[in-house]
Amino acid sequence: MKIKKGDTVLIISGKDRNKKGKVLKVFPKERKVLVENVGLVKKHQKPRKEGEKGQILQIPSRIDVSNVEIVCSSCKKITRIGYETVKGKKNRCCKKCGKKI
Repeated sequence: MKIKKGDTVLIISGKDRNKKGKVLKVFPKERKVLVENVGLVKKHQKPRKEGEKGQILQIPSRIDVSNVEIVCSSCKKITRIGYETVKGKKNRCCKKCGKKI
């Protein structure tokens, strides 16, 4: 999977289409990502202690990798990921501007 934690992504389909966000966590076996403030789901939480109130929380849900595109940090465009080999080490690079991601 070419998307990593900390990448900025653009949602290309679904109810949160055209929203940008930072990847919080990646689930490579499931091919899903967790993006901040995107795909929010309401979770009802019971009170734990006596006298405490229950609450409704909004937490981000997992999004399929096919529904996100990486945004290059230097040219600020939607791009694909390429790889450059420098001194035996693979570096991720933008296919449009050629700079490191």
